[in-house]
Amino acid sequence: MTNEQLIHIAREYGTPVYIYDADKIAIQYGKLQRAFSACSARFFYACKALTNINVLRYMRALGAGLDCVSINEVKLGLLAGFEPGNILFTPNCVDLEEIVQAKELGVLLNIDNISILEQFGNKFGGSYPVCIRLNPHIMAGGNYKISTGHVDSKFGISIHQIRHIERIVKTFKIHVNGLHMHTGSEIKDVNVFLQGLEVMFEEARHFDRLEFIDLGSGFKVPYQEGEPETDVDTLGKKVCAAFAAFSKEYGRSLEVWFEPGKYLVSESGYLVVKANVIKQTTATVFVGVNSGFNHLIRPMFYDAYHRIENLSNPGGAERIYTVVGHICETDTFAWDRKLNEVREGDLLVFYNAGAYGFEMSSNFNSRLRPAEVMVEKGEARLIRKRDVFEDLLRGQVYEAPQLSATE
Repeated sequence: MTNEQLIHIAREYGTPVYIYDADKIAIQYGKLQRAFSACSARFFYACKALTNINVLRYMRALGAGLDCVSINEVKLGLLAGFEPGNILFTPNCVDLEEIVQAKELGVLLNIDNISILEQFGNKFGGSYPVCIRLNPHIMAGGNYKISTGHVDSKFGISIHQIRHIERIVKTFKIHVNGLHMHTGSEIKDVNVFLQGLEVMFEEARHFDRLEFIDLGSGFKVPYQEGEPETDVDTLGKKVCAAFAAFSKEYGRSLEVWFEPGKYLVSESGYLVVKANVIKQTTATVFVGVNSGFNHLIRPMFYDAYHRIENLSNPGGAERIYTVVGHICETDTFAWDRKLNEVREGDLLVFYNAGAYGFEMSSNFNSRLRPAEVMVEKGEARLIRKRDVFEDLLRGQVYEAPQLSATE
């Protein structure tokens, strides 16, 4: 995506605006397909990263499955045209009723709680296959808030509870067709995946009807120039070799499943904003933009880094700025960031804004959420309208003021 394209779209649809490059999504998906071509691999897009139905339909066209963490994501997936057998439901801390709803829709089930596994077995026995999500007790690196496989995580059933799982499975004759783990995002070292895989192979020996092992995701994408990303080619070779060896021991070929979310959409996304004000204090120079953590919460939520560039003045002298939003809270996108000179009215772009950007947006401060635009083969189209004032009242129950006869 060129600067000229971003500027053109921002001028046509206004700012702030989220822009997604569909071709980049296809490139990322293709990388995974090639990397794991030597084994039987399936990829389920973790749609919590970005659920716009147009993105879901594009993922389906690429051949991906869908990983969902709520029943409404499941329904969105079905509406987008995914077959139930290509939707994996991986919730946590939900009650049995939500699991039952997903079962009735015919999707693949992933259970991560001893209590729910027991309730499900008591109700359905072995009539409907389930996958079991395990916690491998592996600290995968990255921000602690997005690590999910360590001992203090709420996700998955501890591998140390395998005997309890076996008793429940045996008692209710539950058909376990898969095992799942996910250690979190930002995994730079492919050996973390292999370490987790060894744990999963060990646990797989306790089940004789497995069809797949799901390694979740966590593929790292670069946020800063020169930053490494997960070497999926090396990972693919090692994982495929490990699966081939274990399948011989296990007595049947097992599929390897992954649930990439951020890896597929992060680099496709751009958030373009306008510089409202340049505010110089005794300590720093602030660029105040017409957005905030109500549109992109990642920097404030878990110190995420997003590269920022000045689209309007790319040749300007470099200066040091702190980029902030217009929300009435501490609302900092970047401290002491080197940018080409920013003038009031300039357009700035945040890179890597495709994952958990719009998806985690809100109407905090009664601000309106931005439009979303998708660009496919050079053609831009609106895929979500910008909020209008009436959207703030949608769902609220109130009495409209009555006009008097004299008004």
